[in-house]
Amino acid sequence: MTFVTTDPSYHSMVAGEKFVVVCEATRNQKLRLLCLSAQILWILLRHRPYAIITTGAAPGYVAIRLGKLLGAKTLWIDSIANAEELSLSGQLASKHADVTLTQWSHLASPDGADYKGAVI
Repeated sequence: MTFVTTDPSYHSMVAGEKFVVVCEATRNQKLRLLCLSAQILWILLRHRPYAIITTGAAPGYVAIRLGKLLGAKTLWIDSIANAEELSLSGQLASKHADVTLTQWSHLASPDGADYKGAVI
């Protein structure tokens, strides 16, 4: 298992596990998105994951898209913070991920996220 994040302070939470930090990027930062995509692609080519599980934002979306191209199974878990609608990344990822989950039952839809219960 390899943990990938944009926040190096999370390393203490998974001490002893493979841990990689990538740059943060948003849809408005085209050059940073390119850098992020290259970093994610390198990680995926190096580790060849069987599955990718992500809770979101641009790094997770990039990982879902590139991971699918490399044959990985993919799971998107939309953020707890998005109680009124799926996040933009979640909306995009739901079109490509093998499974998309939300903890809000009213956000579930046949062609989008599934609801399997609230976890918090």
